[in-house]
Formats: sequence, C-alpha cells, structure tokens
Amino acid sequence: MNVILDHQQVDNDMPIHFKGKIEEAVERRLVSDVPLGAFLSGGIDSSIVVSCAAKHVRNLNTFSIGFKDEPFFDETHYANSVAKLYRTNHTVFKITTNEMLDHLEQMLDYIDEPFADSSAIAVNILCRYTREKVTVALSGDGGDELFAGYNKHKAAAQSQKNNWVNFLLKHSYPLLELLPSSRSGRFTNFFRQLKRYAAGLRLSYTERYWRWCSISDAMQVNNLFIKSITPDSRVKSEVFSILKSLPQQDLNGILLADMRLVLAGDMLVKVDYMSMANSLEVRVPLLDYHVVNYAFSLPFEYKLKGDTGKFILKDAFRNDLPEALYTRAKKGFEVPLLKWFRTALREKIEKEYLADEYIKVQNIFNPDAVKAMLKQMCSSNPGDVHARLWALIVFQHWYKKYFCKT
Repeated sequence: MNVILDHQQVDNDMPIHFKGKIEEAVERRLVSDVPLGAFLSGGIDSSIVVSCAAKHVRNLNTFSIGFKDEPFFDETHYANSVAKLYRTNHTVFKITTNEMLDHLEQMLDYIDEPFADSSAIAVNILCRYTREKVTVALSGDGGDELFAGYNKHKAAAQSQKNNWVNFLLKHSYPLLELLPSSRSGRFTNFFRQLKRYAAGLRLSYTERYWRWCSISDAMQVNNLFIKSITPDSRVKSEVFSILKSLPQQDLNGILLADMRLVLAGDMLVKVDYMSMANSLEVRVPLLDYHVVNYAFSLPFEYKLKGDTGKFILKDAFRNDLPEALYTRAKKGFEVPLLKWFRTALREKIEKEYLADEYIKVQNIFNPDAVKAMLKQMCSSNPGDVHARLWALIVFQHWYKKYFCKT
C-alpha cells in the first residue's frame, strides 16, 4: 500500500472530489456475474456504500443483523431508515441469544488459531444468512481507521490538550476505578470509557495508543500466566515506529497505525474468516487504493473536527443520508458477552473451559488470576473482564481441539 502522507492543499471543492472517488470505488466493485448485495449496519460507512451502490443497482439487496432480546445492542432501526430511503430489498436477521449460542462452537471450530474478536459470532451469522440470498456482499470496513471514527481517536486528540480536565482525570484515576463499569449499559459504559481514558493519560504517547488498542494491560497479562512471559515485541516495535514517523501533533500517525494493526490484524481478518466459512465474497470499497491514498493526503483535522469523527466523510455525503445517522452515538459492532457469561454460558465456562482442576492440570494460567476474573465477571464492576474472559475461552477451545485429543 503506497500511502501518501504529504498534506495537499484543500479547497471548497474537496468534498465533491472526495465523494467522487468513493462513488467510483463502489461502482468498480459492482461488477459481478452472480447475485450481489451489501451489508447495512446503519452506521455511516455501510450507509454510504449502500447509497452509492443503490444508484447503479435497482432494488439492491441489503442485509442487517439485530438482537431480538438485547435492545441495547440492536441498531437495526438506523439501517431500516437507509434502506427505506434508497428503496433497497432489505432483510433484517433478528436473532436471539440462543441462536447465537447455537452457532458458537461451529464458529470457534472453523477458526484454526486463537482469534478473540467476539463480534465474529454475529458476523458469522450475518454471512451465513446473507449467503442464502447473494454470493457477493459490499462492506463498509475501513471507514473508522481511515477517517478517525473510533472513540480512541477523539480521546487521542483530547489527550494532547493541556487543560484542567486532563489534569483532574489523570490524578483521580484511583478514585475512578471505584466506579461501576461495563459495556452493558449507557452509564456504566461511560464510566468504563472514562477509566480507560484516565489510565491512558498516565502513559506516554506510544504506550497510550497501545493500551487503548488492548483489552489487558501488561500487569494483567503477566498475572494471568504461571510463568513470566516475554511478549513478541516485533508488532509493538513496528507500531511505535509508525507513530514516531510523524509528529505527535499529526494524528494521521495513529490512523496509519490502525491500518497496520487494527484493520489488518483484526477487522479484515474477522470478515475474511467468517465470509470464507460461508462461501461469501466480501468487497470493501472504502479500501480502494485511490480512496486510501487520498485520505492520507489530508490533514487530520479534516477527519476529526471538534468532536465529530469522519468529518469529511459525513460532510461529503450529508445530503445523501438520514439526519439521524449524524446525531447517533458511536457504538461498535458488539455482542452481549457479559450477560451470556453470567447466564447461558456460565456453567460451561466454570465447569469446562475454566474449571479450576483443568486450569491446574493445564499448567499455563494462574488459577488465582482466573478465579479473580470469574469473580469480577459476577460483580457490579465487571469493566472489560468479559473481553479478557472471551480471549481465554477462545484459547481454551483451540487448545482442547488440537492438544487434548483423546
């Protein structure tokens, strides 16, 4: 990938020029001799892809996945508004918790290495049902990494300010730790994000980025293993070199690191695994090299302006999308892990994957650390422990499959 990092002169015609590049990228990916459709989550990225594709494909097939019994995680109403606007042939797969759990083992069996992005569960089901109707699907992947769409990008910009808010949060971190936090509710999720932000303020610029990309800090990782481990530092060194290649004030370095680390190591891997598992081809117009090169030629402030991420993307397509998409809060594509771990999966976790006797015989993980995680899972302050537990479960499934054959 030849990424241009020199800032070019921008003018009033820039959004029009930029919009044209994305429209051309989408159009190039509509060439197909088999049935074609598009994922539609209701976020800005997939909605833009659908708005462009619908201009060339009449009754475009679009697909969303929602959670029938988990309204906090369900955002299909945003997708419905886009589908209605462009008169697409829209299908919403409303799934239940039991249905997702029924697909869990099949999904884990397909992945031949530990891969712990829990949203792969939902992506797997989305790809499976989508494949029943089309063979090719367009996706909005890449928009967050290219155009500063994650909360951590706003946090990175905010963290560079020398103000009393940062000073207060940095020095009050021990008190913030007492706040109840989890991803399962509006306020507890805000407290969780606040604590992660405050923890990052206590770190250096490079370590801060690494921490905000991680589900565990170094101490949590080392406490988890019986023997002290020496992490492979090659990836970390590469990421740090990317961040240091540009001045700290130019947050394009963070976006480039995201492209190399998060996108290439997680987001695209997840979609690649799950689409291949279901014989579905997924195309990503926003990662067209013309779009990528142009995006990295722009100053960071055209991507994050004030508190608005993906500013140029939103500005270019403002007249093409429902207003509700511009005022909605940013949420990732998540599944309700914590609730599952406390209910439907609890017995399997405690008596199989993380059973105390098995952990001791396995002799990899510290039994006391695992017990502490299980205790935190059931507490009023679970934080991100469910993500760390999920990583353990994925590893245990893989380990039992390949090393404990009887």
